[in-house]
Amino acid sequence: MTTLRNSVRLIGRLGNDPEIKNFGDNRSMARFSLATNDYYRNGDGKQTQETQWHNIVAWGKTAEIAEKILTKGKEAAIQGKLINRTWEDKDGNKHFITEIVANEIMVFGKES
Repeated sequence: MTTLRNSVRLIGRLGNDPEIKNFGDNRSMARFSLATNDYYRNGDGKQTQETQWHNIVAWGKTAEIAEKILTKGKEAAIQGKLINRTWEDKDGNKHFITEIVANEIMVFGKES
């Protein structure tokens, strides 16, 4: 059960093409957003859609796969782990971000 300690699985649509960055020693990173939708009935009984946007990061071979198979609008399943990062900008302002580090990616639908 150790793999369940920090595990995230999402199915959604890409909000943008993956942004690829290459670092020394043949290390690559892909960054993209994924939208998931929830549906519920509001107080008036009207069906409502709520969209959540998720920041996804993939490294190494997973990043290479993301670059090859993902494009904006495609439906994909992502499995990974949740991380929180903080950093300071040049003005000393502290920033926080929550990301999902993907270790598996699967695309739905036919390739065009």
